[in-house]
Amino acid sequence: MTVIDWNYVAAHIRPRQPESDKNTYGRVLAICGCRDYIGAPYFAAQAAVRTGSGIVTLAVPQCIYPILAGKLNEPTFLPLEADENGKITADCLPPLARRAAILAGPGLGISEGVAQAVQTIIREAECPIIVDADGINVLAGHIHVLEEARYPVILTPHAREFSRICDIPCTGIPERDAAAFAQKHHCVLLLKGHRTVVAGPDGTVLQNVHGNPGMAKGGSGDVLSGIILSLLGQGVPPLAAAACGAYIHSRAGDLCANEIGEFGMTPTDMLSRIPQVLKPLNSREW
Repeated sequence: MTVIDWNYVAAHIRPRQPESDKNTYGRVLAICGCRDYIGAPYFAAQAAVRTGSGIVTLAVPQCIYPILAGKLNEPTFLPLEADENGKITADCLPPLARRAAILAGPGLGISEGVAQAVQTIIREAECPIIVDADGINVLAGHIHVLEEARYPVILTPHAREFSRICDIPCTGIPERDAAAFAQKHHCVLLLKGHRTVVAGPDGTVLQNVHGNPGMAKGGSGDVLSGIILSLLGQGVPPLAAAACGAYIHSRAGDLCANEIGEFGMTPTDMLSRIPQVLKPLNSREW
């Protein structure tokens, strides 16, 4: 098992090029949020922006669009129709074509409509996909849909979410269980925990050894999924995008713990530390 370190990250994330524009760094789409969960899309979108995406488009239910549009300057928006509970359905999905990467899940809530929407995204997306949070929860009983994906899928569950979708005998050893699941379903699995494990469909297993208990707060996982979305959109391969995302996220959290403290640090604080983690990759000294 390989430990993810800075050398691994630097080997997989290219410095930005002088002759480039916003299209060079990926047009990514985040399908997030519902009436009850407004923070998740904020954190995911801002994390993608802070990680360097060229264009971040946030697709959210119309009922929360005005709130988020007043909070976010950088992303573009696709307001979506929703059901009577403020949740998306498969009939309300935005166009999935011409995206470099798609994120589905943060703050979507749980309903049959959301379950159908997430399955449709997995089947019809024309680019790599990250499925997180409620996007994972609604796959319980439908995990076979991964076999219908045309492009790589990254799942980012914590232990409880993994237990809901896991259809293999679990050993209780995270790296073994993650590897077995990833190989069976031909996906990348990032199993969040004290020592996050990233497993690929070819049997590769990596481990992140950074991070701290101050990161155990609502919204932290949304920051992680936004980082991975951005890296995918910039052309980082799926396994490396998940592994580098775990490292960047945890190092941003460690900077917060050192500067602010574990008790009071927030996911908002972590957003502002992402550029600090990535700064050594600058193309030159300015």
